Amino acid sequence: QVQLVESGGGLVQPGGSLRLSCAASGIIFSIYTMGWYRQAPGKQRELVATKNGGSGDRTMYADSVKGRFTISRDNAKKTVYLHMNTLKPEDTAVYYCRAALGGREHWGQGTQVTVSS
Repeated sequence: QVQLVESGGGLVQPGGSLRLSCAASGIIFSIYTMGWYRQAPGKQRELVATKNGGSGDRTMYADSVKGRFTISRDNAKKTVYLHMNTLKPEDTAVYYCRAALGGREHWGQGTQVTVSS
């Protein structure tokens, strides 16, 4: 059974930082492309960042988070992280972890991030 469990969300002031974690089980983690997505109220889910598995190690970021967010992964721990700096109110959303390989994908349950003073 595949499980992706996110953690690390919470309430933070504008300009602050958070680190999200997503622990995976039930998959060969190292070969999966791992990604973070978010969904704000009334909006569609959007890509935040992805990091390829295998030997590629490519990363991709949404323009809105470039220079502020960093995705990383620890294959030994089967965990992907999202380091978020200089947070803005518009970053407020539920953040979801996704694992993808070929036509298969798995999602976590999401973790709430609220940026507010």
